[in-house]
Amino acid sequence: MGKLTVGALRAVLVVVLAGTVFVQASMVWALATDPEDGSLPLTPLRLVTILGMVSAQVAGVCVWRLVTMVRRGTVFSPVAFRYVDLVIGSIVAAALVWFAVTALNAPSQRADPGVTVIMAGVGVAILGVALIVLVLRMLLAQAVARDGEASEMRAELDEVI
Repeated sequence: MGKLTVGALRAVLVVVLAGTVFVQASMVWALATDPEDGSLPLTPLRLVTILGMVSAQVAGVCVWRLVTMVRRGTVFSPVAFRYVDLVIGSIVAAALVWFAVTALNAPSQRADPGVTVIMAGVGVAILGVALIVLVLRMLLAQAVARDGEASEMRAELDEVI
């Protein structure tokens, strides 16, 4: 991975993490100071927003750690699986949070249920991203296994020579 790519990715991660912290702080502030007027279920939506931001933060920190491992050349190790598993878990959590938002929004969409169907479709798409990352995890497992085999062969070859 090039320095420019790593720098750009880290800049994006910093912006995302700062943005999620700002949104969380805003939601906590709104929970503490803004009474509901009854038009929307604001308290549940605010709580769900805070949880959604946590899932984004977990994924961001794990991606940061994986990028660090790539730069150091240690990504093909069992330690990487912990971070990839956390990314998968945070994506699934984000999908569940999105389904909660969909459920909270559904009663206000009785006149136009298509919005709820589209929102549910977005939740399924988020779960699809988790499945893609799961496939990438399987590829990482194969790469780690091959790296181990290559190390063994290299050691055997060094003994012969």
